[in-house]
Amino acid sequence: MNAFWDTLKVVAQIALRNLFASRIKTFIVGGIITFGAWIIVVGTSLLDSVDQSMSRSITGSIAGDIQVYSAESKETLDVFGGFGPSGNDIAPLADFAQVRRTLSTVPNVAAVVPMGIDTATVTAGNSVDQVLARLREAASNIQNGDKSAATAADYTSQKDHVRQIVRVLHGDFENIKKVRTDASDVAEDLAFVQKANSEEFWRDFDRDPYANLEFLENRIASLASDADMLFLRYIGTDPGEFRRTFDRMTIVEGQPIPEGKRGFLFSKYVYEEQVKLRTARTLDKVKVRRDDRKEKIADEPELQRMIKENANNGQEILLQLDGNKTSVFRSKLGTFLHSQTTDVGQLLTQFLSMNDDNFDERYQFYYKELAPSLQLYKVRVGDTLTIKAYTRSGYVQSANLHVFGIFAFKGLEKSPQAGAMNMMDLVSFRELYGYLTADREKEIRDLRAKSGAKEIARENADAQLFGSASKDDSTATDTPSPSNIPSLTEELSQIAGSRQRSQEKDAPYDPGQLEQGVVLNAAVFLKDAHKVGTTITAIESAAGRDKIPLKALSWQNAVGITGQFTVLMRAVLYTAVIIIFLVALIIINNALVMATLERVREFGTLRAIGAQRRFIWSMLVLESIVTGILFGALGILLGSLFVSWLGQRGIPAWNDIVTFFFSGPRLYPALASKNLVLALVIVIVVSVVSSTYPAWLAMRVSPRQAMQSEE
Repeated sequence: MNAFWDTLKVVAQIALRNLFASRIKTFIVGGIITFGAWIIVVGTSLLDSVDQSMSRSITGSIAGDIQVYSAESKETLDVFGGFGPSGNDIAPLADFAQVRRTLSTVPNVAAVVPMGIDTATVTAGNSVDQVLARLREAASNIQNGDKSAATAADYTSQKDHVRQIVRVLHGDFENIKKVRTDASDVAEDLAFVQKANSEEFWRDFDRDPYANLEFLENRIASLASDADMLFLRYIGTDPGEFRRTFDRMTIVEGQPIPEGKRGFLFSKYVYEEQVKLRTARTLDKVKVRRDDRKEKIADEPELQRMIKENANNGQEILLQLDGNKTSVFRSKLGTFLHSQTTDVGQLLTQFLSMNDDNFDERYQFYYKELAPSLQLYKVRVGDTLTIKAYTRSGYVQSANLHVFGIFAFKGLEKSPQAGAMNMMDLVSFRELYGYLTADREKEIRDLRAKSGAKEIARENADAQLFGSASKDDSTATDTPSPSNIPSLTEELSQIAGSRQRSQEKDAPYDPGQLEQGVVLNAAVFLKDAHKVGTTITAIESAAGRDKIPLKALSWQNAVGITGQFTVLMRAVLYTAVIIIFLVALIIINNALVMATLERVREFGTLRAIGAQRRFIWSMLVLESIVTGILFGALGILLGSLFVSWLGQRGIPAWNDIVTFFFSGPRLYPALASKNLVLALVIVIVVSVVSSTYPAWLAMRVSPRQAMQSEE
């Protein structure tokens, strides 16, 4: 044993002497090892940080640690992908209460949040109809004998506002007439607009305001409509439990949906991107690109296009200006632009034609002086939305929901992935999706009882109605048809829904209904998030025991291609590490081969004085290991310092999608001990493998070859 240690000591001394004797070659090989270790530490740290950040983004915004859904579904759940009747074919879970009971038996499950995801359309922001409605109300007050100065002033102001709208519309149609060689398709509309823009029409308006309003509503409002069709993606859930469980959720305006109340919450991202006035939205986007990305309007064709379109988009502002606001805008814009022009439309076009020199000043002026007079958002907190969605059987169902507020996920306010989802209560979601709530089911039972209706499968209706089926035909049943064709129950549901629709926004519900009923999926939060795999196995085992067709997915698999981004990044990084490994292996191997061939005399001398081949091999391998450890440690130290510096400074997200992956506007990388250990192991392995062939060459050198080389 002592002989072994004595030999090892001698080998180590000779190896260290050789390293210091050939400093240039040592530092060349060492530099390669240092760079490789640096790359491994920095790369794995960044990868782990992105992985953890994206995990926080997804689990904290909508997915939870695990998603569960029906195993009878024809497609795999994707909470960020296509969903709803026209998207993924996800079968419902009929009894959420039973699902919760089963999941609660799994020791690692901390919370379960019911869910359903769908899309709908909403028409918002028809300011022309709103102005005409206010004018009709003011005319009605005067017709009913209200002679107050305030009513008269309001009536005059609303008339001026309508005249402003008509003037804008008349200008648009005149422009169309100029650029078209054949304007016959708009000739009738132009005639209506010319009539509404004439002095004679407004001089006679007060004689019969109701008849003239009817003309404006029927012939003019549809032409001047600035209504937008919003396509909203929303999640139906228990709002209270969602807010308590997803701790990144915060209410930025308004209030949460009260317990037991139907309601709707806009996400901040959707509210800014879809509901805000286009001119304001465009200005915001240009400012972000100028401030955050340091882009210039003069250098970017995309920014130039946005500015040009915005300058031609002043109509939506003009449609909001009544007589008083028109005077205010004329005064403010004329003073700011030093212009004598009295046409507010021309002033707006001139103001919105911005460049790098005046953008910041005009942006501030817009929000400080003009925006307070405008309705910047076409739907406001407190308004009522009429949401229309296709049910699972193809009907269009609608619900009137009160907008209680606007929410966001902290750090992800600008992320389209986390911010694309709005929220409503689960009871309203079930009705829009085509599932029966307790109130709707009771009304349907009453309708069926009064009418004596019997459930008949649609495909067998002829046989049942005309008597060709036998008395014991099993198609006549009180159980709803599983066919995609709507059954009688579903049609009665439409009738019941139409009766409730006008009152639906104010109708409370029993909070217990959230537990008792259909859900499409559910988010599961774990006590220990590192045990996702074992918990999924336990969930599916418990579901099998309780005979529930339940499928569980990790957050990464539940969000489809979004969750696979880290897998792709990891593959790219590991590929880069392998390439670096191979290149380093070849370079180090070549360097060691050359160094070995230059030391032939030394090896021959050692062999001549009795050194065994194993001694030579051990010496060279030990030299490589020492080189790897020393320079690998240096690379690890430099990599650690660089990651620590990045952790303090942060890496800015260069677009909204990267913001989601970074879980905020900046990524703050962090070191982990496994990153350091991995780098050291890889460096030592490369060093040992690289020294194998040179050591084999050295072992084959005989004393006679050494003497021949010396001669």
